[in-house]
Amino acid sequence: MSAAPYPEAGMHNGRLSILAAAWVIARRDFVAILFSRAFFFFLLGPLFPVIVGVLAGSVGQRVQQTAASPEVGVVMQAADARAVIAAGKALGDRLGDAVPRLVLVHALAPGERYDPKEALEGREANIAAILSGTPADPVLTGPRSRIADWQGPVAMIAAQARAGTLAAWPEVHLATTSSSSASERRGRLSTAQGAQTLLFLLTMMLAGMVLSNLVEEKGNKIIEVLAAAIPMEAVFLGKLFAMLGVSLVGIATWGAVAGAVLLAGGSALPHLATPAVGWPALLVLGVIYFSTAYLLLGSVFLAVGSLASTVREVQTISMPVTMVQLMVFFLASYAMTQPGSGIELFALIFPFSAPFAMLARAAQDPAIWPHVAAVLAQCAWVLLLVRLGSSLFRKRVMKSGPARVRRARRGLFRRKAAGAV
Repeated sequence: MSAAPYPEAGMHNGRLSILAAAWVIARRDFVAILFSRAFFFFLLGPLFPVIVGVLAGSVGQRVQQTAASPEVGVVMQAADARAVIAAGKALGDRLGDAVPRLVLVHALAPGERYDPKEALEGREANIAAILSGTPADPVLTGPRSRIADWQGPVAMIAAQARAGTLAAWPEVHLATTSSSSASERRGRLSTAQGAQTLLFLLTMMLAGMVLSNLVEEKGNKIIEVLAAAIPMEAVFLGKLFAMLGVSLVGIATWGAVAGAVLLAGGSALPHLATPAVGWPALLVLGVIYFSTAYLLLGSVFLAVGSLASTVREVQTISMPVTMVQLMVFFLASYAMTQPGSGIELFALIFPFSAPFAMLARAAQDPAIWPHVAAVLAQCAWVLLLVRLGSSLFRKRVMKSGPARVRRARRGLFRRKAAGAV
């Protein structure tokens, strides 16, 4: 009954090493999950928020374009209004959006009085402020946040209206450079922040699969059978790498969809600065650091799974782990803005923040050798946490049930293993 899910597990009696047994577990879990209907819906899950986000973004962009370029209404004597609007148009052609667009609201007759505040009420036009008075003494009426920004441009328009025709402006020759040090650093910092956030979201979203799979097999006693047949380290390694393989398949699928969106979006999508190590190296390091972060967090979740027997207990116990991981992400994000400081050094050394901090470093620093050392250290931490977690799990699982039942299960596996030979 118990050996059916892993038919090769009973061959451990001196014939399978830890790595070979882990391969058996990993292969079975990977194939079982990959070809299940639940995995198909798992792949579709993150696509719906992306589609909703794209639609909401396009609608929001349309609304922003509709509400953009507010106008300044002009309420002056007819001659002054014509001069001011002409000056505003001439300056706007040369200075662009820095100069507000002027429209005539009301041309005053000689001796006529008009309250500018009335012009701001009940109008369907996109009027954000009213310019009244004279070119020599202009008055700008409107919300303070608007008129404070337009004070200088309006003064320039009024001065030009008094001066008359625009003088000839000299042509400015442009000597361009690829980038400046400040803009390059700012762009790489944005790329580092984006890569770090994406790594965190993927890790937190996918690492929970390890925990749910373990609790399911623990509930139907399969995990106890495996623990009696093969080393617990092999069970842990097999499940970790099976879930990692499934996660990488999911990321590859989502990446293909994202690539199609990028090709379709073209120039409409935001531009990210090229990272210091280059895009190919950053993508490779992203896969490596996702793997190490996933294995580290997954090993912790497996250890947590040994303390729980139901899904409700899993949710209760795993919540502190999730909160701590969120604080770790904030630590890595802050360390990214403090290069060379002690807080960055701590984030690079601490195993759970190192993948996020090192990926951000790759976007800002072209050196490759620190990543080799970081990956080796991450692998050592994974092996240590797997050993600690498997030891804790063995103590919890192998103590469940009467001792007579446990001895009977071990005897059953030994007899089946001998019969297989």
